[in-house]
Amino acid sequence: MSELTLAEELAEFAHGTRFEDLPAEVVESVKMRILDTLGIAVAAAPLDTSRASRAWAIEQGGSPVAAAVGVPTRLPAPLAAFVNGVLAHSLDYDDTHLPSVLHPSAAVVPAALAAGERVGATGAEVIRAIAVGLEVCVRLGMAGYDEEAGNSIFFEHGQHATSICGAMGGAVAAALLDGDAGAVRNALGVAASMSSGIIEANRTGGTVKRIHCGWAAHAAVSAADLVRHGLTGPPTVLEGRFGFFQAWLHGSVDEKAVVAGLGSEWAVPGIFFKPYPANHFTHAAVDAAMALRNRGIVPDDVASFELGVPAPNLRTIGEPLEVKQNPETGYMAQFSGPYAVAVGLLGGGGLGAGLDDYTDELARDDARRAIMAKVKVVADARCTEIFPRQFPAVLTARLRDGGSVVEEVLTTRGGPQRPLSFEELTRKFRDNASRGLDEAAVDALAAAAQTLDTHADLGVLLEPLTRVDAT
Repeated sequence: MSELTLAEELAEFAHGTRFEDLPAEVVESVKMRILDTLGIAVAAAPLDTSRASRAWAIEQGGSPVAAAVGVPTRLPAPLAAFVNGVLAHSLDYDDTHLPSVLHPSAAVVPAALAAGERVGATGAEVIRAIAVGLEVCVRLGMAGYDEEAGNSIFFEHGQHATSICGAMGGAVAAALLDGDAGAVRNALGVAASMSSGIIEANRTGGTVKRIHCGWAAHAAVSAADLVRHGLTGPPTVLEGRFGFFQAWLHGSVDEKAVVAGLGSEWAVPGIFFKPYPANHFTHAAVDAAMALRNRGIVPDDVASFELGVPAPNLRTIGEPLEVKQNPETGYMAQFSGPYAVAVGLLGGGGLGAGLDDYTDELARDDARRAIMAKVKVVADARCTEIFPRQFPAVLTARLRDGGSVVEEVLTTRGGPQRPLSFEELTRKFRDNASRGLDEAAVDALAAAAQTLDTHADLGVLLEPLTRVDAT
């Protein structure tokens, strides 16, 4: 028997993994990620980009089979996946895997839910599909992680690994719900020609990044559907001469990361939850500034700040400095190291910084601008060494009285070293979901997510999404 290609190995793993084979911690992690993802999507419903995405999806027409947040009628499965994926990623509140720097759930969960609703899958079947899809997504992201450079090769090339790998992991999840190992392998082969995303908007603005996970989820379900209708993909889609790795990573790839420990070593439970609705690179800056505030330091005490971050993060949260010190919108503020210092120092909502702290008005607030003008963002050698397995920061406040205070945050809140408790994650979910649903619907959604493996279908979980107030 000939040696299996990488796509064939992934397909055999996906098809051969039963729900009963999943470790308990993987099942619980997937339930929490469904809860987290849907709560974020509900909170994002009123955004202009969310309205645009829903309007575009509704214009396409098609068979109404799957629920989308804020759409009262069902949509075709790829379009429901698109809408929910857009909303899940739009607030920069979705989970992150390190060191790949992927946001896997915002693409994989919407793809699996839409595909599962279309085929009438049970809750256990969807949990299995999401677990496997997340694992494939993360492993492909890790194939593009350069250990020596300490950074993602995708990122270095300006590529959004989240949407690229998310399309692949989502395709596995979608195909697994309605096909065999051959369907999964072909879905990978087809989705590879649909995966896409560039990240220049992180630097200089624009809202296009918000659709990346939606487009990945749309591609994922579309790929699985095309395979169902007979389309095929190359078996060597990953490692082939003109395959995924060559196209995206230019041949610089760790193939062992794709299959080593497959089925026995699960990455899913270690994916970091986000406590704050902003780019993950900024979170330690929020924590450090909160620590200063807890020590009694107020903005008027400080002459200047130096925010030390990993060198690769500078481009995202510190450059161009004049842009990061003067964000024009709440969305731009989510990618600003100086703004993160302002939020932490002034005090925020939620788990320390909430959605209400990242509005257009507050981005231009005089008090915040005054703090941001004092913040210089620099590369810190120790932070660079730790990155990207953590997103650390060292904040130095030089005081007007001539002294200085340093706060170091070397581990990232929400990860395995500083996990969010179930109570904290539920608080985050309720804060998000209550923005578009009444209390009874929020309670029902939370209960459905926590008991999803016992449900015969997805109706109790997804029906409230069609009643979200998107105004």
